[in-house]
Amino acid sequence: MPKSNDLGPLTPPSPPAGGGEGEKGLTVLAAQQALWLELMQFYIREAWLLDERKLEEWLDLFTEDVLYFMPRRKNVSRREAHRELTPVGDLAILEEDKRYLEMRVARLDTGMAWAEDPPSRTRHLIGNLVAAPLENGEVEAKTAFLVYRSHLETDHQLLSGCREDLLRQVNGVWKVSRRTIVLDANVLLDKNLSVFL
Repeated sequence: MPKSNDLGPLTPPSPPAGGGEGEKGLTVLAAQQALWLELMQFYIREAWLLDERKLEEWLDLFTEDVLYFMPRRKNVSRREAHRELTPVGDLAILEEDKRYLEMRVARLDTGMAWAEDPPSRTRHLIGNLVAAPLENGEVEAKTAFLVYRSHLETDHQLLSGCREDLLRQVNGVWKVSRRTIVLDANVLLDKNLSVFL
């Protein structure tokens, strides 16, 4: 095996002579990689918008019919693992539509959002992206996140979990039409959850 410094530019292997399944496989692989790169750029941009408090621009990443959902997590036995997360319509931490998200963002500028005045400093780290295209053109995507929040002099919190998104192209641009946020912790010991994940 050649050493890494012996390698030239990394390129996909050449398809076998005569094309066939090998060439088709490379085409599918290239399309999957292109989609992954496109979605990873989408999620990186979203993280920066949140960290730089560009919340109006962040809202534009969602469709008009979005469901922004954070279920409650329960401790259950292995045989009841299907009950670990509360379903939509049951008691949840968040179950919001686009209008409610817009109201939350607008409230930050009213001076009445005491938990965010002065505003929190956040760092959103997003990774472990897996994406599955659907036949209707939408994409199911799952990412892991770490969000660090610092507030005032000594308040801080670290939140971890995953996000399961349904993405749809609107006028050639990816938008989130459903987001399910699953926290790793089942009890939040913090004073509030006033930042977006």
